Amino acid sequence: MHLQTLKGGSNRPVAIPDHAQTSSRSSDGHRFCEEKSWRCLADTESEGTHADILVSRWTDTRSSGLHQQAELSACRHVIGVALKATRVTLKRGASTIFDGPMPAGTLYITGPGRPLTAEFLAPCDFVHFHVLSDYLRECQEIARSTFAQPIPDLNDLLVRDPLAQLLGRTLVEGGTASDSVYAESVGQTLVMHVARLEPPRNTVNPLPKWRLKRVQEYVDTHLENSIRLADLATVAGLSRMHFAAQFRAATGHRPHDYVLQQRIECAKDILSSSDMPLVEVALAVGFQAQAHFSTVFKRLTDETPARWRASRRGPAAPSASQHN
Repeated sequence: MHLQTLKGGSNRPVAIPDHAQTSSRSSDGHRFCEEKSWRCLADTESEGTHADILVSRWTDTRSSGLHQQAELSACRHVIGVALKATRVTLKRGASTIFDGPMPAGTLYITGPGRPLTAEFLAPCDFVHFHVLSDYLRECQEIARSTFAQPIPDLNDLLVRDPLAQLLGRTLVEGGTASDSVYAESVGQTLVMHVARLEPPRNTVNPLPKWRLKRVQEYVDTHLENSIRLADLATVAGLSRMHFAAQFRAATGHRPHDYVLQQRIECAKDILSSSDMPLVEVALAVGFQAQAHFSTVFKRLTDETPARWRASRRGPAAPSASQHN
C-alpha cells in the first residue's frame, strides 16, 4: 500500500493511503484507508500507522441485519462522524451504549483497546479518524493549558456536533478531498475541536427500560396525533422535568427529537411502499404541513422526501404531487 504522508504544522503527519478498495473511495476520487470491518483498519503494519491521524470511511447500503464488532487499536482513539442518518445499537459487552436513530452529524469517540459491537438497521456512512492517543492527549493539554483545567476522559463520548459533520463532509464532497493540504487541515482541526470538548456531566439516572418501552410504544401508536412532552411524561409516570432528563440520559435524544425521528422513519416506510402524495404522508405521520415535513426529512436524511422516494423506487421521475 502506497501512502501519502501529510506533514502538519508541528511535524504531525496525517496519513491517507494512495490505494484502497472502491468502497473506501469518495465520489470525487479521494481514497481513504481501507477498513477490513467497521472501524478496523485493514493493514495495521503499514507505514501510515506511525502517523498521528489516519482517515477511513465505512459505507454500507444494506437496510438491516448488519452486525459489526470493532476490535480497536491499543494506541488510538477512534473519532467517528456519521455522514448520514442511520439506526444502530451500540454495545460494549452486555451494556447498551446507544440504541435508536442516529442523526447525521453524530460524533462518537472510542478509547483505545475498547471492543465495541454494533447492529445497523439502516444504511450507514461514517468517516473515522484514527488518532494516536498520545497525540490527542497532547492536543488536550495545549487546549487547556490557558485555563489550567483537568483533562476529561473522552472514552465513549457521543454527541451531536454540526462542526464535526461539516468537517467530515468536506472530505467526501465539493472536490476538496484530493487536496492533501486540505485533508491535513481537516484532520487536525477535528482533533483540536475534540480536545476542547467537555464530556456531559451526567448525574441523572437513565429512564428505566420498562418506562422507556411504554413511552416508545405510545409514540409508535400516536404518531399521527399531536404528541406533547406532558403526554409522554404522563405515560412514563414522571414530571415533565424529570422525564425529559431521564429520557435523554437513556437515549441520547430529547423527547421532541425522538418523536421527529420516529415520524420520519414511519414516513420512509410509507414512501417506499406506496404512491401516497407527500402532503398526505406528512399528515399521516403527524406533521401539520408538508413544508415542515420536508424540512425535517431533509435535515435527518440529507435528502428531500421526493428524492429519497425516487432513489428507492427506481429511475422513474416522481409525479408533480410528490415534489417537495
